Amino acid sequence: MARDTQYSAVHFIPEAKVDPEKWNTIPSDDVVDRTAAAVKKRAMTVIVVDSGDEALLALKKIIPKGATVMSGSSTTLIEIGFEDFVAEGESGWKSLREEIFAENDEMKRSELRRKSVSADYFISSANAIASTGEIVACDASGSRVGAWPFAASHLILVVGINKIVPTLPHALDRIREYVYPLEDVRARRATGTASMIGKCVILAAERKSDRTTVILVREALGY
Repeated sequence: MARDTQYSAVHFIPEAKVDPEKWNTIPSDDVVDRTAAAVKKRAMTVIVVDSGDEALLALKKIIPKGATVMSGSSTTLIEIGFEDFVAEGESGWKSLREEIFAENDEMKRSELRRKSVSADYFISSANAIASTGEIVACDASGSRVGAWPFAASHLILVVGINKIVPTLPHALDRIREYVYPLEDVRARRATGTASMIGKCVILAAERKSDRTTVILVREALGY
């Protein structure tokens, strides 16, 4: 079961004035199955699980001990307990995110962040996934999506089925009409600074079928 955290969408919806009935619904099993099949045809591995707990368990099984791991800032990863698990220090992974947070020098921290996109395993979520198979994420600075196209050796995306939409144009509309307003509210509350749609990545296909794994979760996760 996904955890309700201070970063969960429910806390920002009234202020963001978005329409969750349009952009945050749970699709039918048929739609989920069709989406999973479409992603697989694009040379990505798909694992469908029933809960955030099962998603976290899948991550633990996929990532080997000793691997360098970096995660993009993600409400989904917080809700499934991934960030807490890594912070406990019992994973056996080398957490580049923890190294970045431990560095006090701003220039060194910035350099570590740039290098982190080439981690053995980059863990993230997505803002939308089309039933036709494309997966989309946007970020203000690009730090959350920089590893997606090439840099990371392995990319693992944990995505709630609430983010499934019919087509790629719908995916982009979901980001503009739903994701961005929520993230803008979160950013203003947390930092006093507005967010923006700065950098977007569309993961349309892979050449190597063993690079990207999508863990599709039958819950509403993130936004």
